[in-house]
Formats: sequence, structure tokens, C-alpha cells
Amino acid sequence: MNYTYILQCSDGTYYTGWTNDLEKRLDAHNTGKGAKYTKTRRPVTLMYYEMFATKEEAMKREYAIKQLNRKKKTELIEKWRGENKKNNVLQEK
Repeated sequence: MNYTYILQCSDGTYYTGWTNDLEKRLDAHNTGKGAKYTKTRRPVTLMYYEMFATKEEAMKREYAIKQLNRKKKTELIEKWRGENKKNNVLQEK
């Protein structure tokens, strides 16, 4: 499985990426072994993710999210978290 995700950094900024192992990637970000951007903005919190069958789909979605402004990213996160809490499937990573 492949994932596109959004993290919130300790300074309040968002970081968007993709991976094929979400837990491992989140751990990498929080131990300073992830992206250069998040290394100095730890700890990071997983705010949003989507699952995809292929790497290409995940990368395409990552690009699309990166084109959004902060307000749109926040709206995406809030909608997703609300839907997943309502459906009782949101698991904190």
C-alpha cells in the first residue's frame, strides 16, 4: 500500500509527502531521518493520509496537495478528520 500524508510540524507548518510504510516514515520524520524540512521542525504530527494501490497514484496526489494553499490544506484535514472520527476509523499514528 502507498500513502500520501500531511504532517503538522512543531512550528505549525504543514509538510506533505508520500511513502509505502506510513509508520516507518513518521518515525523517520520524528527522529530527524526524514525530510530536511521536518528535521528542524520536530516533533511532527500526522494530520491526514490517503491510501493508494500504486506509487504513481500517491505521488500524483502528493503533487496535487502541494499545489493547495494553507487554507485549503486545513479544510482538507478538518473534513477528513471529521469524517474519520464519525466513522470511528481514525487511528492516531
